[in-house]
Amino acid sequence: MNAKTYKGIQQADLDKLSTYAVPSGSWSLLLNPIPNKAPYTFQHKDGRVIFNPLAIREVRYAINWLIDRKKIVDEILLGAGEPAITAQTPGQPGTYKFNLVPAKLGMTVRGNEKKALADIEAAMKAAADLPENKGKLAKTGQFWTYNGEPVTIRFIIRVDDPSGRLLEGRYIADQLEKAGLKVERLEYDRSKAGKLVYSGDPAAWEWSMYTEGWGAGATRSWWDITISQMYSPYYGYMPGGATEGFWNYENKEIDDIAQKNINGWFLTADEYWAGNMKVQEMALKEAVRIYVCSQTQYYVANKARFNARMLYGLGDGLNNWSVRSVDVKPNDKGEKVLRVTQYSARGGLFMSSWDPVGVDGFSDVYSAAIVEACSDMSTFESPNSAKDTPLRVKYDLKNVETKVVAGKDGKPEGTIAVDPAAMIFNSKTKKWETGVEYKDVGNGKYDYVKNAALKSYSKLSNLEYIYGKWHDGQPVTLADIMYATAFAYEWANKDGDGDKYFDEAYASQYQSSLPISKGVVLNKNGTFTTYFDFNWPMDKDRVAASGTVSPKAGNPGRQTVVSFEIYEALAKLVAEGSKSGTQYSFSGDPSMTEVDVINPKCVADIKAKLQDFVAAKYVPDAIKQWITPEQAVARYNAALAFIDKYGHAYISNGPFFISKVDYNNNYIELSAFRDYPYKADYFPKLFATTLTRIDDVKVPATAQKTSDAKIDIAVSALTYPEDTAKAADNKAKVTVTLILADNTEKVYTAKFVSAGNFQAVIPAKDLSGLKSGAYTLVVQSVFGTEAPSVQPAALVLF
Repeated sequence: MNAKTYKGIQQADLDKLSTYAVPSGSWSLLLNPIPNKAPYTFQHKDGRVIFNPLAIREVRYAINWLIDRKKIVDEILLGAGEPAITAQTPGQPGTYKFNLVPAKLGMTVRGNEKKALADIEAAMKAAADLPENKGKLAKTGQFWTYNGEPVTIRFIIRVDDPSGRLLEGRYIADQLEKAGLKVERLEYDRSKAGKLVYSGDPAAWEWSMYTEGWGAGATRSWWDITISQMYSPYYGYMPGGATEGFWNYENKEIDDIAQKNINGWFLTADEYWAGNMKVQEMALKEAVRIYVCSQTQYYVANKARFNARMLYGLGDGLNNWSVRSVDVKPNDKGEKVLRVTQYSARGGLFMSSWDPVGVDGFSDVYSAAIVEACSDMSTFESPNSAKDTPLRVKYDLKNVETKVVAGKDGKPEGTIAVDPAAMIFNSKTKKWETGVEYKDVGNGKYDYVKNAALKSYSKLSNLEYIYGKWHDGQPVTLADIMYATAFAYEWANKDGDGDKYFDEAYASQYQSSLPISKGVVLNKNGTFTTYFDFNWPMDKDRVAASGTVSPKAGNPGRQTVVSFEIYEALAKLVAEGSKSGTQYSFSGDPSMTEVDVINPKCVADIKAKLQDFVAAKYVPDAIKQWITPEQAVARYNAALAFIDKYGHAYISNGPFFISKVDYNNNYIELSAFRDYPYKADYFPKLFATTLTRIDDVKVPATAQKTSDAKIDIAVSALTYPEDTAKAADNKAKVTVTLILADNTEKVYTAKFVSAGNFQAVIPAKDLSGLKSGAYTLVVQSVFGTEAPSVQPAALVLF
């Protein structure tokens, strides 16, 4: 719940609640910049020529100064949040470097209305002076006009968030009109807004700005995924969504750097950070997505119903680990029942389709909260440390090997010889092949190339997969893993003009990452050896996680997975048609219907495909050597029985399965899946730990260059997840990092003074050579490998 609701609860009722307050939400503005080039006009399908002020980069950039983020946090969020200029949540591990970039550009949380208005005016005048706009673009009274009509921003504002984004949108609309830009205030609910913004073509001109809201998704230690998701067109979250046939925002330089970093194609940590900082600065200047604030959200539970507090993400609050770890008291029947209420704004329970393949599937927090407790990934980011942690795989870090050198062009080259038995799937021949690599062959093209002397950056040996069973009772097998791998090659590659097994948006995300794999060896003892081009000198766990295998075939960035027969049925629906005649796709293209494994009509078509598979004793080409027709038919029949019993086709592998779906009452029921490899107490014991919490940082009001600067820090030791606190002892490591004008850093270790009190000293000799002014301090505390507590501060030097 939001701050207004939480702070309105009577104290007597609060005493009965267990509260989890986490900065797990964020607000941003998405801008439609079509055509993103001078003269900033485009022809609408109805014949109109439209002038878009947000196609002018300088106008978009100026909005950063036009809005007062601190005002929004103080007056709308009632202080329950932090102003945010980047996508990285303030105060989270590893984010301070990103948040130095806007400071370098002169951005502040208060903005500068006078500067913004002047910059927008100058940009509009420059546009009016263009030959194509002469006599057409002019300022008439308060507002700019084009061909006599007001230059308009079509601003979709979320009306179903009345105490939050509705107020935010109205305030920003008022600010834009001060700049002479007429705002058409389209106050829509999330269902209508989501379809127009995320599933529509920007050229349709249904919108030009939108008040976005985001859930954190995970507790993170590395933020390259956020750089890709929120700023890089290839990832599919920018205007156009990388959908074929739509107008799409493009920025190849951002894409190239973002893909290099997320895929581990760099030599050193310095190169990684330099790339991230460059993209962050470019993204701020492009201003297609503008961040406004982070939002503290309050998750509550009835104390009387629990034996202990749940696990929760330090960066995303109650999540699937909360459901997995819950310890509730039995009811009168001896049953342990957890009832979870999600607030869903009007306009439909789910904003996105339950599509386990497409890039847009399961993209709302509501569907994710349900399926993540039902789905096991191979690895995950720990909720309390953000470390990559194995879940359905086993490996020893001693078996992780990385050997990388700088090539002739300075780019990394692997020196590990790839085993000649290592295979990849060739979508052209429909076969598993050795001595072949999939690579970028230039001009944005990817292809299969023969190479008998393959080398890789990294190697993971003796990798075990913990198979278990699918929710329909069938075993997870090697066929599932090999199928998922082949699926990615198949759907990311257009093998000829008539290739029906290709999806543009899917390819946009997967194609650039497929070259990471240099092949997999199936060892005789049932383990895997993987060869892959991934280098991460900062963290060996991340290298290992990137070399694992998985039965997940699509829906990148989401914790979803289904059995191969469901993936295959969906693929056939998209490529070959359905019994109902519905034209399905793996995207939100409004001209087609996106597949959806809980939509009754789609589920009926999935059943029909499975029945066809049974009749034909069908086995997909990619897995014929790992499953017989009889075994495949048994899988299809089990899936059909599951669908008949539970009414949906989300057949996954996690500790819970969806046992009831009631559309009329917006109710979904999960039941424990008893044939699961981990016991109920395994993860609560694994994650129980002690964290630090920085309670206070005292910096001298004014610091003199001739004297030592003493920073006093109060730190508590916090048990996780119980949330009981006491003064930290001398085992806590507390540091203060001084960020210099050139973004270099000096780190000072604080000394333990007394229980809960630490002091760091920046000596006068380090201050004497600095210019007068304000310097950023980053205070961090930690006991061990858990996520550190981070708090920024400022040192004003005279």
